[in-house]
Amino acid sequence: MGLRVGVDIGGTFTDLVAVAPDGSLDIRKVLSTPEDPSEGLFRALDLIGTEDDSIDLLVHGTTIATNALLERRGARTVLVTTAGFEDLLWLRRQDRAALYDLSRHHPPPLVAREDVVGTAERMGPEGPVTALSDIEVARVAATVADRRPEAVAVALLFAFRYPEHERRLAVALRAALPGVPVVASHEVLPLFREYERSTTTVAEAYLRPLVSRAVSLAAAGAAQRGVGTFRLMASGGGTISAEAAAEAASSLALSGPVGGVIGAQLLGEVLGRGDLLTLDMGGTSADASLIQGGAASREGTTMVGGVPLALPAVLIETVSAGGGSIAWVDDAGTLKVGPKSAGAAPGPACFGRGGIEPTVTDACLALGWLAPDWALADAVRLDAAAAERALGRLADPLGRDAIGVAAGVVAVATAVMARALKRVSVARGVDPRRLALVPFGGAGPLFGCALADVLGMRTVIVPAHPGVLSALGLSAAVERVELVASLHQRVDSLQRAHVLSVYAGLEVGASQALPGAPTRRLADCRFAGQGYEITVPLTNEDPDSIEAAFHAAHRARYGHTGAGGAVEIVNVRVVAERAGGRPSWGRRLGIGRPTPGWRRVVMRGEEVRAQIWPLGELPPRLRIPGPAVLAGPDATALIEPGWRGTVHASGAVVLERA
Repeated sequence: MGLRVGVDIGGTFTDLVAVAPDGSLDIRKVLSTPEDPSEGLFRALDLIGTEDDSIDLLVHGTTIATNALLERRGARTVLVTTAGFEDLLWLRRQDRAALYDLSRHHPPPLVAREDVVGTAERMGPEGPVTALSDIEVARVAATVADRRPEAVAVALLFAFRYPEHERRLAVALRAALPGVPVVASHEVLPLFREYERSTTTVAEAYLRPLVSRAVSLAAAGAAQRGVGTFRLMASGGGTISAEAAAEAASSLALSGPVGGVIGAQLLGEVLGRGDLLTLDMGGTSADASLIQGGAASREGTTMVGGVPLALPAVLIETVSAGGGSIAWVDDAGTLKVGPKSAGAAPGPACFGRGGIEPTVTDACLALGWLAPDWALADAVRLDAAAAERALGRLADPLGRDAIGVAAGVVAVATAVMARALKRVSVARGVDPRRLALVPFGGAGPLFGCALADVLGMRTVIVPAHPGVLSALGLSAAVERVELVASLHQRVDSLQRAHVLSVYAGLEVGASQALPGAPTRRLADCRFAGQGYEITVPLTNEDPDSIEAAFHAAHRARYGHTGAGGAVEIVNVRVVAERAGGRPSWGRRLGIGRPTPGWRRVVMRGEEVRAQIWPLGELPPRLRIPGPAVLAGPDATALIEPGWRGTVHASGAVVLERA
């Protein structure tokens, strides 16, 4: 057996974790290369020694799809839709971008209005209403070809149930436009709700040329380095092959943040804690998520760059509060943090790479939370004087000195991240006070205690290597395939034979995509007349069992089980998963009790004398009272006054209120 390697490319740093057959870890961290993310990936990969161990598996968390949606740099796409429905993407769901801000607008669709082609056809809920003629097929193919698109999306009414018209158009378009991706909605998302189905199909077409090129280059580079298997993390929480990713570009929209949630989930298993709030604070943003019962929470539809994607995804709430987020003062004299980031180039002012704008990292350094002599990735050393100069740019507008500005910056960043944590917990009916908080990423553990105080939480878990937890999660991620089909049947009149037939077809497809992997059945259920559904596991097709599972899930989510209304199955799903590896969490622990150092730091507006301990090298059962700084090779954590930490056998430090 060889190494299992996970590589997470962030906005500032690229992290790599190599897990050896015995579970031991090799950790690398290099500066990201925004102009070519794969350069940072392979620079990190080339740093690990593979003389004795070949690389069996490389799992890559990529932001290529995410950034393309945020920056609007995908392919020029033409959309073919049912005549009369050409304005669907602009009509949206008739919701406001901001409820109380009438000047705010939704981001524009990914296609231009003149690039929408209506076709004379119509399917209804019972089948054809207006036939699609051969002449019309030829006209649409010629019209689209004249536009010279880089990609084509086809999304017709009721194609999730009756895909015949889409199939004919897709065949003609592929013949007329060789080499141009043609994406049909029944291939990407065979589910009802035409708006979400259309936006997802358009996003897939928009992303596919860019993603397929990037994936091909990364896979080729991995092969040149002798990597046995190259896979990518998908938004749903499992890995997929490079070939599958090239044909499912939209499934990579949350590829980057998901690895950290998986890493936190694995850590929770080791600590016996299945209910967690997670916060991944990197260089550009902070990502909040929720783990309940040992499983990551999932969403049926997620929003990336204002584009709804109705694909299975781990619940992620992203805010612009990363270590590189720039602090500024608005016209009203209010201190703001983000959304603009210093990124990897030039980076925060304290990196000494040409940055002059004050960032969250500069504020943390000025408060003494970070050590100026501590070497970061690529031997970057922090420049305290540069940080104070940058923060001084805001001193006059705010009427504070540099330390006062720094305290304000971290307070604003904390408030922004607390709102994200509330949106994945309180807004979903989950009381965060019953959960433990897992902050990770390069900057997350600095804010763990402060965030727990805001949310009334009593436990914070700092991983032994929080700065690379996402890469660690990638290295241990499961291989996963999820297939779905529309059903729409009331449970009390369920046609059992039909349901079994649909599941059987999905299971065949899942087995072909992931041979030998165990499968499980799920169903999207709702009360008849409800607008949205809940996904529940199916142990059998007995109506009473299905209703009981749905009622339990509905009670957990909404606090009630309805008023005796009929239950219906909307969609059925089959998930195939093959387990990944597991790291040996405690292998890098120190065997003796290290001697702490001391440093003056500012916490909660007061200067205090804090102990300095080496995170990741602490012996089990060691107790550390706050105030203290846990300085590791990949991240730094704070134990604030009123908190105390206990080192777990995994190397994680469990913080609790004193």
